[in-house]
Amino acid sequence: MTQPFDAAQDLLDAPRSPSGARMRPRDAATLILVRGGRKAPQVLMGRRASGHVFMASKWVFPGGRIDRADFTAASATEPTAEGLKRLSAEMPTRRARALCLTAVRETWEETGLMLARPAPPASVAGIWRDFRRSGALPDLAALSYVARAITPPGRTRRFDARFFMADASALLHPEPTAGSGELDEIAWLPLEDARALDLPAITRFVMGEIAARIGHPGRPLPFVRMVHGRHVVDHLD
Repeated sequence: MTQPFDAAQDLLDAPRSPSGARMRPRDAATLILVRGGRKAPQVLMGRRASGHVFMASKWVFPGGRIDRADFTAASATEPTAEGLKRLSAEMPTRRARALCLTAVRETWEETGLMLARPAPPASVAGIWRDFRRSGALPDLAALSYVARAITPPGRTRRFDARFFMADASALLHPEPTAGSGELDEIAWLPLEDARALDLPAITRFVMGEIAARIGHPGRPLPFVRMVHGRHVVDHLD
């Protein structure tokens, strides 16, 4: 069953660009961490700081846009064949793998949590330096690709976001830290309690998908976007 999507709220979540310029969406990745099993599922969420231009004070899953360093970062495991096949239908395989790394990196930067496996520390320059120095490498096989959404046109920020899901058992440690400060509160929340928070429309929609996917992991992948001025939710097999 398709989850309801609040199209009107989606248009309110992000401010319009004053210039009205049509901005091309940037590739981005989001990670939904889940624990507790089917009977008492919890999700990791953070509240965006009030000073943000984009979705200020909203509760969200950790995530952000792709970085050049994500294309060359090492990992302990590679994406699953199924996940890579789905992503590679939308983009070159190299970019698909980089987006998986984006999801891991952004979650670590914002929450301090590492979806990773132990590995010998290494000297690496750039954005992945501290991750590798911590003695870990990303565990990309733990990711499941579960949803895609594109920010409506005319917004100050636009993202072509891929949503990934992973079980908390793949984390090196279970509790978040302060992270980068982009999120002013970070917490594990019961799934039903989280749905009552101040959420962006797309986060609420994906949360419904996660609730359904916990019991039915083979569900088709939803793709939310605007076509000819109207929101459309397609499903990708």
